[in-house]
Amino acid sequence: MEHNSTFPIKFSELEALRDEATSYLKGIQWEQGNKAKRRDKNVPDTSIMMYLAKANGTANNEVISVSQTILSLKKRLLPDSVAIPLRLNQSLLALQEGLTLAIWLRDNYADASGLSGLSEKLSTLDNSQRHQFDSKQQTATAFMLYGCAYRILYELKPSVSDDLAVMKNKFAGIPELSLMSPLKGISCMLFYFDKYLNHPEIITSDEDVAVFSVVFFEAIIAEIQMRIASLDFTETITDRTYKLEKSDFAISGWENTMEGSAKSVEFNKIQFEEIVGNRDAKHFARRLTERMLSYDFQAKKNPFQELGGFMPVFMGYGIPGTGKSMLIAAIATRLKEHCDNLDIPFLFHPMPDTLISTFQGGSAEKMVQWMKPLSDPTKLIFAPIDDAENNLQERTTQGVSAGVKEVIGVFLRYTEGAYAINYGNSSIGLFTNLPEMLDKAVISRVQGRFKIDGARTIPDFIDQDYLWWRKFEKTMPDFVNMTNPEKYKFLSEQGLVQNLGEILNQSEKPTEAKVLEIYERTENQFDTNQHLFFAELYKNIQKEFAFFSSRDIRNIQSAISLRLSDFDLPQQWFEDPTLYFKQDYDTKFKMLQDLMKQNMKGLNFSDIRRQETVRYLDNVATIADTDFKRQVEGRIADMKVQIAARQFFE
Repeated sequence: MEHNSTFPIKFSELEALRDEATSYLKGIQWEQGNKAKRRDKNVPDTSIMMYLAKANGTANNEVISVSQTILSLKKRLLPDSVAIPLRLNQSLLALQEGLTLAIWLRDNYADASGLSGLSEKLSTLDNSQRHQFDSKQQTATAFMLYGCAYRILYELKPSVSDDLAVMKNKFAGIPELSLMSPLKGISCMLFYFDKYLNHPEIITSDEDVAVFSVVFFEAIIAEIQMRIASLDFTETITDRTYKLEKSDFAISGWENTMEGSAKSVEFNKIQFEEIVGNRDAKHFARRLTERMLSYDFQAKKNPFQELGGFMPVFMGYGIPGTGKSMLIAAIATRLKEHCDNLDIPFLFHPMPDTLISTFQGGSAEKMVQWMKPLSDPTKLIFAPIDDAENNLQERTTQGVSAGVKEVIGVFLRYTEGAYAINYGNSSIGLFTNLPEMLDKAVISRVQGRFKIDGARTIPDFIDQDYLWWRKFEKTMPDFVNMTNPEKYKFLSEQGLVQNLGEILNQSEKPTEAKVLEIYERTENQFDTNQHLFFAELYKNIQKEFAFFSSRDIRNIQSAISLRLSDFDLPQQWFEDPTLYFKQDYDTKFKMLQDLMKQNMKGLNFSDIRRQETVRYLDNVATIADTDFKRQVEGRIADMKVQIAARQFFE
């Protein structure tokens, strides 16, 4: 949804409302409705639902104080502590910030919608005006509670565990939520929040307070979202965005973009030169960072998308221990350093290990929450999926969980289709030891791939050892009493290459036997510089590999485009960002086109097309062959077990 205008939320205006917010935390009164009091008589007295039903809030006498409850929790959980524990304090502050924002939204909506004018002449309103007043009161209440919950989640969600299942199992829902008036709305919401906090089974540690707050206020948002259709006079909510000054926090109508917010994860800083071997992988990673940095925040697009050199989904694969995790850290390091220099927001957003849920639908929900930040056009986003075969395993394999199928379904929707918004500022990297175990539809989304093969040459093995023993050398000189190699400077071979041509000093023909046979058969019919050669080659490949499709051909085209745009951005552009990075989109695009033309000197389009097609088809055959061999080995192992079992019982 597009919003017409953005309005600032100023700290000075919030400060003036903080006392009112604090007064709600100190004391509110609420009388439960009959529906909330009525409970099934079969529900055991020990249940949380029955506990809530017997809460007996009465407007006449009982004052509920959330701040007092927090202090009571501190005494119960940490009786010897003088200070309020960190999590308790964090939750209380988040609650205060949420309520302060809620009051600001209430007042803002009242002014924008005309509710303030109706309030001033309340005693003289006719029936029609009275109905309008009541409707606007309900909408104001819904919006302020929504904003309150939204602000609390913004403060607390990044710091709590991704897995809320245990707390959600304890949570019995919200018995009622009043939208009659702002005061009643806040009172009702805080009444049940307080009752939950007082239940001994809900809170067993100060960490639980933050976790419960997230679960409770997520439920508030869900409740209000269900009621949006029944609200009137919402135009002044849906046509604007409210943004908190000096912050990423913003409210855009009823959109729950909290699902799309994320904070960067910490990572170990590693330079490419510290990774031994992996020339192909390091070169690809370097190109990826340069392309992402070319993203234009004003135009919300990337000139490399038009040139065809940007890949929103890529894959790095190789045997265990060849440097996949180090490569992830090196890409993040390089992006972060450049983003800091260029004053660009950066999000390192790896897929969490706890994504697969045992609850039906839980994995899809978590995957949506992980994927949504990739649609944020306000920052550069690198989203690696390490050990991708764990969460994106082939769906047809026996024993694959429903959770994996849910995750793959969301991944496919968000990488191609209506949800797949990519501005050229985010890239998902699949890293795996077992590419043949990845779901075929997932692999078809991969537009760039490279092998992570670790040390391969004499200099690689020398440097791998050097990175280990140099630590002794630093602290204990002369301890490593061995002779250095002649005419070789340590790590000199681990730098970045100028272009893929330096790496691709390999056979111009496929190395996989099946692909080679098809290639040579096709070559006997057509020259490799004829378009018909490639059409015939693809048709013959498809006969042998049934899963080879038009999407694979598009991926080959992407790889060729990437190769054509395989040029360095001049170092002076990084040293002086005004030369390129700070230019407008059209200027950047023209500068890249000029670089591309210069880069094409000496290159032949048909040669590049042939090389990239061979690389891709070899890759397809390798994955298919490995998968087949794995299946054969599995069957052989089963047969051996059966034979041994028969012999045992004979």
